[in-house]
Amino acid sequence: MITARQKILTHLKRNRAVSAREIARALNMSAPNVRHHLRVLVSDGRAEVMSVRWREGKGRPEKVYSLSRAALGDNLAGLANALLAEAGLEVRMEAVGERLASLSNPASLPISKRLAIIVEELNELHYMARWEASAEGPRLILGHCPYAAIIEKQPGLCRMDAAMLSAISAMKAEQKMKLEGIVPMCVFLLRD
Repeated sequence: MITARQKILTHLKRNRAVSAREIARALNMSAPNVRHHLRVLVSDGRAEVMSVRWREGKGRPEKVYSLSRAALGDNLAGLANALLAEAGLEVRMEAVGERLASLSNPASLPISKRLAIIVEELNELHYMARWEASAEGPRLILGHCPYAAIIEKQPGLCRMDAAMLSAISAMKAEQKMKLEGIVPMCVFLLRD
């Protein structure tokens, strides 16, 4: 069964920029119901408000909605894969990882503060990171791989991640797990 939100998303996909009133008319739904669904779609990132327009001589302005950029997608995975395939061995993944590392230098901070900064920086890069203590040393758990779409064809990206983690932490980062487990994740062990 197609839900009201799916119908609204399909309409947005076809029409690019429409108001709640226009969607309601096209889908034979009430405008308040459509506005409710649009608020939910905007809050979860599937739709966005493009602009606000005034209707000539008629009350309040109305929001104009479209699919979000995230919902539209992009071809970054295809582009990155093509660039890496073309560059071949000329790309030093370790150097790329070091470049991705933040300019901050937490090496002088206590390990717990350093790890908090690392997790924050990784999460800004969409890794869904956290850390935990282990007998061998701190472990960084990456709950999401931003390169998952191309990692099989470009396994060197894992070396880039290790180099980035080493540069940020001022410790040696060693990958212990790669997108494994019931919930796929990567795990890096940090050692002095």
